[in-house]
Amino acid sequence: MDTLTEILADAHRVVFFGGAGISTESGIPDFRSSAGLYAKATAGSPPPEYLLSHDCLVLDPESFFDFHRTALLHPEAQPNRAHRALARLEEAGKLQAVVTQNIDGLHQAAGSRTVLELHGSAQRNVCVGCGREEPVDFMLHSTGVPSCPQCGEMVRPDVVLYGEGLDQRVIDQSIEHIMSCDVLLVGGTSLNVYPAAGLVNFFRGDHLVLVNRDATPYDDQASLVLHSDLGPTLGEAVDAVLA
Repeated sequence: MDTLTEILADAHRVVFFGGAGISTESGIPDFRSSAGLYAKATAGSPPPEYLLSHDCLVLDPESFFDFHRTALLHPEAQPNRAHRALARLEEAGKLQAVVTQNIDGLHQAAGSRTVLELHGSAQRNVCVGCGREEPVDFMLHSTGVPSCPQCGEMVRPDVVLYGEGLDQRVIDQSIEHIMSCDVLLVGGTSLNVYPAAGLVNFFRGDHLVLVNRDATPYDDQASLVLHSDLGPTLGEAVDAVLA
């Protein structure tokens, strides 16, 4: 913790790159842990990877939207100590961007302003016909396959599904931030999901810091590795830096 505090105190341009692990403390399950969505899949039902795919959206939209509403929408979730710590670090001028694989919008809810969402956001929904946008409440209160009140076409979440490509504009902006920072703080991600995990390879700064409960493929490249919970770790470090 002392080393993390020292690194953040000396930093001028920090980028946080995070995954599902930062939101588990807000009550949102991750995907690959023993308590994650994949582990909870029941025998005989379609695997979550299929239910979160473009193929499922097209071929079995009823199953897609049922899974989306029950497994990926968490209106009761609130930002936790880690989200708030990052927002404070940005407000203090040290954090230049959050690059996230999450779709829950909790970074913005905590006050972070520069948030690059690699996989989109479940807080936004868009009509596949006319492009009309609808908020998360529209999806929460819909049933079956939601249709656009303007043109009648399907309204889908603005998220990147299996079988779909990432937004190149978001990728380019993320690479630009990662290449220009002096500290890359990675948290709550296994760094096993590509192409997102490959963004770490663009880092050219002084300190790569990994905070994750389990080991990652990049642990041996890091200046500091902490196998701990993000909320207490980031909260205590940022409290010390900004004291």
